[in-house]
Amino acid sequence: MASETVQEELSRPFLYRGAVERHPVQPPVRVAPGAVELAGPVFGAADVGPLDSDLTRQHRGEPLGERITLSGRVLDRHGRPVRGQLVEIWQANAAGRYVHESDRHAAPLDPNFTGTGRCLTDDDGRYHFTTVRPGAYPWMPDSNAWRPAHVHFSLFGTAFTQRLVTQMYFPGDPLLPYDAVSGAIADPAARARLVAAYDPGLNRPDRSLGYRWDIVLDGPAATPADDAERRR
Repeated sequence: MASETVQEELSRPFLYRGAVERHPVQPPVRVAPGAVELAGPVFGAADVGPLDSDLTRQHRGEPLGERITLSGRVLDRHGRPVRGQLVEIWQANAAGRYVHESDRHAAPLDPNFTGTGRCLTDDDGRYHFTTVRPGAYPWMPDSNAWRPAHVHFSLFGTAFTQRLVTQMYFPGDPLLPYDAVSGAIADPAARARLVAAYDPGLNRPDRSLGYRWDIVLDGPAATPADDAERRR
């Protein structure tokens, strides 16, 4: 590797040191599901407020960045809608910075953008968010590695232990072929299921661009989970 150019190294996403470090190094620990659920939060329809799904209206001022609308359906393996599903998202701001104490990226924070939202799916299994397009950011400890723009998704089932954590990417992002996180998924078809589609029908005139991304919870066409999610 020492004799390779930077471009040659970047063309090998599976060799990124970070991809290996994201995998568990300890054996799984058996726990009682009931005990885990008692220690976890309890959500209900009354807990989700009207502004929770609009990340651009959670502060006094307008956040910086390109406005986007994210929408899609949550489906089971048979294509049936999953109603009343709690969907949460979190993301970096338009400059590529998270509101988190561990984020040391030199990009500025946005006082009008926290980067978290949630909603419940409707009777058609549809979710809906308004936010800003997140920026790319450097991914340490790898030299010259950058994460493409992405939004983290978390979906809860009927119990706290039923949870899917995954990431959504944007179409045409030039950083995607070099991304170690999505590149760690061996199946190209499964990787493609993590990329949203631009949908003009979701555009809000003079306000935001629309992206559609459906989430399949199980089965052969399931949306890949981020088993090594680390809040980034």
